[in-house]
Amino acid sequence: MSAARERLLDTATRLFYTEGVHTVGIDRIIAEAGIAKATFYRHFKSKDDLVVAYLQREYARQREALESVEGEGFAAITTTFDALRDISCGPGFRGCPFLNAAVEFPDPAHPVRRVVDDYRSWFRELMAERLRAGGHAAPDDAARALLLTRDGVTISGGVGDKDTVRAGIAAAMKLIG
Repeated sequence: MSAARERLLDTATRLFYTEGVHTVGIDRIIAEAGIAKATFYRHFKSKDDLVVAYLQREYARQREALESVEGEGFAAITTTFDALRDISCGPGFRGCPFLNAAVEFPDPAHPVRRVVDDYRSWFRELMAERLRAGGHAAPDDAARALLLTRDGVTISGGVGDKDTVRAGIAAAMKLIG
């Protein structure tokens, strides 16, 4: 990846996550990244392409982190949700970048929404695999409940409701335990 593309993605990630995708214009990203407009268009055809790249990068980052969680089965799920609790209750947390983007791109056929859907399917399947490894009787249904819990945790954390984050995770762990 070129240094200019990296700066664009770093800048877009910071701005999109803290302020929202539609509120941040390309000119601002270009200015803050310190690159020329032609350089932007050499790397991305449009702002939507930049948004997709931002989400794909976040997807890869989360996938690497969650797939490397130590332990198997229920222990890996508990570790995952402990980390999610800590992140969502921490400073600067502004919610899930995928859910935030999904709200801004309501068309389910839009490329941004396809990345969101891919991420959510991957997370659900990761949970189902771990539930199967733990011998859960209904891993697919429980994985959907864990995805819903994950969504609720990121929303509650994003609005600063730490008590609901903790309660939601505790309820989900009882469900799978």
